[in-house]
Amino acid sequence: MEGSIFSGFGNATQIDTRVMQTCQKSFIQVQDILDQNRLLINEINKNHESKIPDNLSRNVGLIRELNNNIRRVVNLYADLSSSFTKSMEDSSEAESDLKSDGKYSQKRIRSG
Repeated sequence: MEGSIFSGFGNATQIDTRVMQTCQKSFIQVQDILDQNRLLINEINKNHESKIPDNLSRNVGLIRELNNNIRRVVNLYADLSSSFTKSMEDSSEAESDLKSDGKYSQKRIRSG
């Protein structure tokens, strides 16, 4: 993965394909919402400049939609951050289970 944003992690910590797909899907969703927000903002600005009462009233709903979209983007980034952090923790945990000779250590499982 040379040259990618994840190349600094090296071989010891490999990014799971599933996590990469989740990242890509989330970024696509965020971009779609941001594109929609751009259109909403343009419409809000046109309505505001027109000073027509019906258009100004319509802006209330458009601004609510814009706020909801921003909330969705924040939630997507929060989910993405959690997913990435969990993946890094899981990778780190797997590395710590390795002995210096490259074999996995045996963990004792306590019953009950």
